[in-house]
Amino acid sequence: MTVGTSRPAAVQGPVPCASGDFGIDPDDLPDGLVVADETGRVICFNTAASRITAVPLSDALGHPLERALPLEDLKGHRWWALTDPYGGLATRVGQPERNLLLPGGREVLVSARYVRDYPTGPVRRLVICVRGTEARRRTERSHAELIATVAHELRSPLTSVKGFTATLLAKWERFTDDQKRLMLETVDADANRVTRLIAELLDISRIDSGRLEVRRQPIDIGAAVGRHVQSHTASGQSPDRFLVRIAQPLPDLWADPDKIDQILGNLLENAVRHGEGTVTIEVAPAPAENDEKGTAVTVCDEGPGIPEESMGRVFTRFWRGSKRGGTGLGLYIVKGIVEAHGGTITVDRGPGGGAQFRFVLPVGAPAYLT
Repeated sequence: MTVGTSRPAAVQGPVPCASGDFGIDPDDLPDGLVVADETGRVICFNTAASRITAVPLSDALGHPLERALPLEDLKGHRWWALTDPYGGLATRVGQPERNLLLPGGREVLVSARYVRDYPTGPVRRLVICVRGTEARRRTERSHAELIATVAHELRSPLTSVKGFTATLLAKWERFTDDQKRLMLETVDADANRVTRLIAELLDISRIDSGRLEVRRQPIDIGAAVGRHVQSHTASGQSPDRFLVRIAQPLPDLWADPDKIDQILGNLLENAVRHGEGTVTIEVAPAPAENDEKGTAVTVCDEGPGIPEESMGRVFTRFWRGSKRGGTGLGLYIVKGIVEAHGGTITVDRGPGGGAQFRFVLPVGAPAYLT
């Protein structure tokens, strides 16, 4: 029997799933495959279908479809009686994927294809794909977590902005110039916080959809590191907190300067905020994949570091190394930017015991210049 075609079976009656023309055994498929013949009896029920539905092969193969796969929609209607694949409109070609329920409330994703010998002819085969809902549930949970995080992060600055502006508008004459300046500076800082959060959300959207654009141009990575260190010292950090090592000569690096600033800003901010002791930044040539030259940047601190069991989750959404602020989105975005450049990023324990982040970028010029 060739599963999923309109040709007649090689043997009569129900048989276990057999190999098809391409040598693919239905039991090797990751999704559940159920095939019913023209009489509505199940002639194929692969291993994945049995696992996903918790229906033994012996209770499915050779039995009517409604008994082997007693599905109901979310309103409790019997699915096969409702859709009537064998007696409904002859122009139908199948059913799109939807959530359905098995006895006991087990939820599955089901889609169906009606196989006919010719258009509008009788259904010769009913091919059903059954999938578990775990992956969709994980995606839904991730979206829910993102919404909750955004709502939480927006509430605090917007409450502050609303409170200070309402106070200033109602009692402007009662405040001194210094008090007004302090409140307006707070409003400005909170507005910047909201702007950064929105920028992070846009970056996540582009990374997840594969639409993150990289505008490559020659950049001086050493100078970029220097600017970020200078920014931290200007904001109150001691210059002795930072140690910069730049190996020379460096290969010419083509990258998006704004995206590189975003990477460096995030890694240095994490090292300063969550780490301790000296923050060491090293820039050196490094071999990249396919024997192409690369530039490696390493940022490490001397703090407590990242627990071994957390190393694999550092670049996931919402991971926080401590409870000291942050959305938990920064390192996820950093990884997306590095990979959009064709590079790699890793995390490890540094020589001083703290966290060590190292990213490597290929240095080749864009294709239109080579």
